[in-house]
Amino acid sequence: MKTIVVGGGIAGLSTAWQLAKRGHAVTLLEQGPLPNPLAASGDHHRIIRRAYGAATGYARAITEAYAAWDELWSDLGQSHYDPRGFMCISREPGDEAERYLEGMQAGGYAVDRFDGAEAARRHPFLDGASIRFGFASPDGGALHCRAIAAGIARWLRENGADVREHARVAAVDAAIGAVRLDDGEVHSADRVVVTAGAWVPKLFPALTASLTTYRTAVVYLDPPADLRAAWEAAPVILDVGGRTDGYIIPPTGGAGLKFGSGLHKQRWADADAGRAPRLGEGEAVRDLFAPPMVRLEEYAVRDVVTCAYTFTADERFFGMEIGKALVVSACSGHGYKFGAAVGRRVADAVETGDAATLKRWLLAEA
Repeated sequence: MKTIVVGGGIAGLSTAWQLAKRGHAVTLLEQGPLPNPLAASGDHHRIIRRAYGAATGYARAITEAYAAWDELWSDLGQSHYDPRGFMCISREPGDEAERYLEGMQAGGYAVDRFDGAEAARRHPFLDGASIRFGFASPDGGALHCRAIAAGIARWLRENGADVREHARVAAVDAAIGAVRLDDGEVHSADRVVVTAGAWVPKLFPALTASLTTYRTAVVYLDPPADLRAAWEAAPVILDVGGRTDGYIIPPTGGAGLKFGSGLHKQRWADADAGRAPRLGEGEAVRDLFAPPMVRLEEYAVRDVVTCAYTFTADERFFGMEIGKALVVSACSGHGYKFGAAVGRRVADAVETGDAATLKRWLLAEA
């Protein structure tokens, strides 16, 4: 089967990998370079973890995700995963960290729970007095996105796929399975898989009713010299508690200390516009983390990276069959960790024509 994949983020790359591995003719079209720093999955690293609320099915799906990543590491001949574990901090009753703990306990997954004083003893960058409790698990860590994208692109080329960078798609004709590039070139296939993230609404304007684009930014920081060793040894911090909706990835894979917060996201009409960091934006993101971080004013801003995501109203993944096109958006702020598994599932749907099963999986329905 001949398939065109539109978008070279993790979902598109993984889909192309799986289809090529299964013997299909694959053309991957990416509007920028690979990896593309403007893509939702184009930053240095992302979190993978078991923790989800008890009411979702995504905690179960992580088992499949780990297996899919292991398959990818085997094909690439190298792992791009740092299994340093993760930690959550609760600062208010009912905050997200507490819901994550309930989900871990409901699933029977072991955690190490500790109070604020112990949190500060283990991690001297924390203010123990602001922490109700914390918990840690070895079941998570950091995925190195840019190394993964470069590795998959190299594998695709070595295995016969047609990988085209700087090939921006202007339109998709889902009825006949064709795409037109900005330069007028037209490609046709039996199936078209669209995994263009925040650019999907440009190709399918009607989907703005289901997919909302947001702009956000993360900040890379240089911590005080006496705290650098503590950060080097720290687990990924999935949530810092309270209303911050904040996460932290310690230095790993050659990338620095990263802070990001859901409070910073802003509804955005155009994924191509306003991508340059604003004056003081890095400090604004950093300062959302006091508490529970101490001495934040001593953390120097090294870099600010903006990102455009699509979100659904329920923050689950999105899948829709439109003619010969299959549109998939596995984002909503937590999609990267499932990337390799998304590729396997989308390839299954392309082969079988069973988009309904794919959609149920994307929604984490049993």
